[in-house]
Amino acid sequence: MLSHRRTFVAGAVASLLPLPLGAQAARHVLRLQTRQIDVNGKAATRYGIAQSSGAYGLTLDEGDEFNVRLENGLSVPSGIHWHGLTPPWRQDGVPWISAPPIPARGSADYRFPAKPAGTRWMHSHFGLQEQDLLAAPLIIRETAAIASGVQEVVVMFEDFSWTPPQEILAGLRRPKPMVMPMGRGAGGGGMSMGKPDLNDVTFDAFLANDRTLADPAVFDVERGAQVRLRLINGSASSNFVVDLGALDGTLVTVDGNPVTPRPVRRFPLAIAQRADFIVRIPPDAAAALPILAVCEGRALRTGFLLRPRGAAVVKVSETAEAAAPALTLADEKALRAAVPLSSRRVDRSVPVDLIGDMAAYTWGLQVHGMGGAPVTVDRGERVELVMRNTTMMSHPMHLHGHNFQVTEIDGEKIAGAVRDCVLVTPMATVKVVFDADNPGLWPFHCHNLYHMAAGMFTTVVYRGFS
Repeated sequence: MLSHRRTFVAGAVASLLPLPLGAQAARHVLRLQTRQIDVNGKAATRYGIAQSSGAYGLTLDEGDEFNVRLENGLSVPSGIHWHGLTPPWRQDGVPWISAPPIPARGSADYRFPAKPAGTRWMHSHFGLQEQDLLAAPLIIRETAAIASGVQEVVVMFEDFSWTPPQEILAGLRRPKPMVMPMGRGAGGGGMSMGKPDLNDVTFDAFLANDRTLADPAVFDVERGAQVRLRLINGSASSNFVVDLGALDGTLVTVDGNPVTPRPVRRFPLAIAQRADFIVRIPPDAAAALPILAVCEGRALRTGFLLRPRGAAVVKVSETAEAAAPALTLADEKALRAAVPLSSRRVDRSVPVDLIGDMAAYTWGLQVHGMGGAPVTVDRGERVELVMRNTTMMSHPMHLHGHNFQVTEIDGEKIAGAVRDCVLVTPMATVKVVFDADNPGLWPFHCHNLYHMAAGMFTTVVYRGFS
């Protein structure tokens, strides 16, 4: 079992190497299938997305065409969303919104410009399949990254439970003792003592490229060389703090979009977010260097190893010395977009309240104070979303088909990062702006899978689109 999994991860590395410049665009076949992985010595059957070669994930170059046939080899319907890309809305991969689900043994074709470049990913948007690991990296390598010749390491973090996701959701929805509502207005119902609730689900393990720290992925690197880490939080319901350990890192992108380079050793990575770091391998390292992701509010962690040539592989515990702190927006406030949106006035400002009742486990978005209402826009507008979290949980808010810029956090105006997913922490207000330049019907939701399933989902609708 273990050797099979090592073969799978080895395929991951091979598939993410750059294609030759000028290579002809070809159709890539991705297949949804069941597979087995090893989690701390025990076999687990889960879903997966593989190329016909068995390789993990998909890498294209900036300027390439996204030309993919998606084959559903599962016994159930599905659909894959190309997270972070900006395709025509009917090719966004969201069942019942952009297209019907792909039936079992069926297929669907996708063809559009592969943009924007950067670290993206793909995942199921059908039911709770994402929790069953139906996800993979999707990298559009930047021209500058290709030219640099810097080695790249792509790693996706995920949360894992032995309990089926349907049972997890049913457990969250079971009646709970009533507690005094906390927070602003009705939206804070079910939150006790005014303390943030960091984790709905107590997961059994956290994975990095399908592996735990009991048998982590090991990447060989050159001494004294730079390495680009493309890190993806593909978890269903877990935020992480990335810890670069002994390495000095420079953050260069978030959600695939460049930021003003920033030195870091620890950095928050909320659900669905991505971060690219440049690290330099010490020339005298005696042992492999762990890169860790510690779950918010817990000491349980996952990670992988960078092994300089000839260095010893070290054993790293799955348990950190202390639990990771709750994520805040301090790092978000410090980010600055390297390529900001153009300067222009806001044409439309839309208030969006993030509401929830933890006791009943219901979540929602109120647009202009109305539950279930869409965000309506006209093509060509600069749109501002004013996201006001009335709950004591954080919510990673994702908009399909667009990238937005963070412009204000709790009243502090910033020229923040360009993203497709921003964390809105308990009781915080975050403003973002985007240009309405991709007509269609676009999901806008919390990327915590269980919050979305319990109602924290709406759409951005262009008037008059067809």
